Amino acid sequence: MNKELVIVLDFGGQYNQLVARRVRECNVYCEIYSYKTDLAKIKEMNPKGIILTGGPNSCYEDGAPSYDKALFEMGIPVLGLCYGAQLMMHVLGGTVEKAPVREYGKTDVHVNTNSALFTDVSEDTVCWMSHFDYISKVAPGFDICAHTADCPVAAAENPSEKLYAIQFHPEVLHTKEGTKMLSNFVYNVCHCSGDWRMDSFVEHQIKAIREKVGNGRVLCALSGGVDSSVAAVLLSRAIGDQLTCVFVDQGLLRKNEGDEVEAVFGPDGDYDLNFIRVNAQDRFYEKLAGVEEPEKKRRIYSRF
Repeated sequence: MNKELVIVLDFGGQYNQLVARRVRECNVYCEIYSYKTDLAKIKEMNPKGIILTGGPNSCYEDGAPSYDKALFEMGIPVLGLCYGAQLMMHVLGGTVEKAPVREYGKTDVHVNTNSALFTDVSEDTVCWMSHFDYISKVAPGFDICAHTADCPVAAAENPSEKLYAIQFHPEVLHTKEGTKMLSNFVYNVCHCSGDWRMDSFVEHQIKAIREKVGNGRVLCALSGGVDSSVAAVLLSRAIGDQLTCVFVDQGLLRKNEGDEVEAVFGPDGDYDLNFIRVNAQDRFYEKLAGVEEPEKKRRIYSRF
């Protein structure tokens, strides 16, 4: 299936999935990749645009997640968000340092509506800030196109190179006109046509699954969460009872959630598949008994 593609490079931010979702809501297909993805692979995918996510690190520290400067020299539009914006500035010759005032929460921001990012956005709008570091000096060739009372570079741009940096988070609903900003990036900067639809994606995936599985069988580890549930539904629609879903109830779900998962995917549910429920509560409780430290609990849990 030929489709326009926008890539999200994940630098450890908590909103990476949300960024991709907002792009898809603009009817543009989007995939998430680690910042460790090789540049040659990105070139091979030929994306219409690239978005760099936020992250918990300081880009100027040794060992912080980074990327080759060549990423910004390919002629492909790049939008950096929060850490991604700081990284862009740092790599291209700007200055990023510890902010004298940390911004967190809803913040008034003034934008330059002549920027392609802020077309049809109010000059004074509300954004969601969450950062300890800030861009104190933009990289050569960049102009500041947004600021707040405490953040002199809330956004910067180099239109000739198709490079844009936003310090705040347009992907969250707390940023009042954030969806419009991301839409401006994919349409005004990346020049996407917006002809992708989720229903056509589902049809393509079902066809691809049938071709790959053939007459074989598939085992799906079903937790009841969004990811495994969507995978189970797609597999069920593609191959029916060639699919076996195993749900392990470890006793750590919400009240009655195990029964709810079984009601949806079990023999009385709507899906044509084989469902196996394993009630393993006692095994988990025994191993976790007396353990209070969260990280130790996580390590014990991950060994099952």
